[in-house]
Amino acid sequence: MAGMLARELETHCPEGFIPARLTVDLYQPVDNAAFDLRSTVVRRGSRITVADAALSQDGQQRVRATAVFLTTGTEPPGQLWSRDEPLPVPPQESAVPGGTPPLFKSGDRDWSEDFAANQNADRKISWQNLPPLVAGEPITGFQRAAILGDSTNHVCHWGTEGAGYINADVTVALSRLPIGCELGLRADNTIASAGVSIGSATLYDRTGPVGTSVVSTLSNARRQIDFAATTSAAFGGE
Repeated sequence: MAGMLARELETHCPEGFIPARLTVDLYQPVDNAAFDLRSTVVRRGSRITVADAALSQDGQQRVRATAVFLTTGTEPPGQLWSRDEPLPVPPQESAVPGGTPPLFKSGDRDWSEDFAANQNADRKISWQNLPPLVAGEPITGFQRAAILGDSTNHVCHWGTEGAGYINADVTVALSRLPIGCELGLRADNTIASAGVSIGSATLYDRTGPVGTSVVSTLSNARRQIDFAATTSAAFGGE
């Protein structure tokens, strides 16, 4: 759903702006059926534009989202601290526009499509070349970031027994749009207490970091997902 909401909201992005933040609240399940998607501009300024969107089914609002678009410009003077560590990328570049199976990396292990091989307590990375969101329509960089950002719960909370949390929201903050067909998502941290966990991850392409994604999650132990028993098609967003 994050990808569909991003697709709707990016229609409001003014020229010379980038979608700098997308927040999606996932408070009701969305059925595999027809839905209504509507959006509106909340504020249109010379440097900041804000738009809201909502997805409804059967007359009920199921998901809502807000996008913040910021104008681009020159960097201010001075030096700033930033994290400087390598972001692993697969050795073989995938430029197939129709998408390819996802790759995963756990700790220092090699990249693999094997879910069972990645069901462990190590730090996770997902690397994906996503297919088009809508048939016959090229997928955009913002849509890629939204879809993969919605997988933050999975890379952060995929452990030895699978994934036992479900995300109630996702926020994707971008400093730029991704370049190319591929996009990576590396788990950065999880903070958990009493069945509530926050997961954060870095979005990046082959040229470097793109942004950060954060999810608020709650325990879903009764419906724990065993990724070792799934296929690759099952991975990717709530």
